[in-house]
Amino acid sequence: MLKPLGDRVVVKIAEEKEQTVGGLVLAGSSKEQTQEATVVAVGQGIRTLTGDLVAPSVDEGDRVLVENGAGIEVKDGDETVTLVREADILAVLA
Repeated sequence: MLKPLGDRVVVKIAEEKEQTVGGLVLAGSSKEQTQEATVVAVGQGIRTLTGDLVAPSVDEGDRVLVENGAGIEVKDGDETVTLVREADILAVLA
């Protein structure tokens, strides 16, 4: 299990495939600018200039929107997850 540092967050990107009327399968990232993901692990937060710790605004299990192509894909055992900064998370889905 990865443990992110600072303001980094480990997310699992939801694979979305769409099929056209003709039967062609399009990858979800081919036309979307955002991707839905599930938060797997969260870092401790970031320190301010005065040394105060600001906790992240997301928790494990949250469904979030991230920009397409944001972060770095890494292998965690058999799974491929994405490591992003908290600032790359656009919204938390309700």
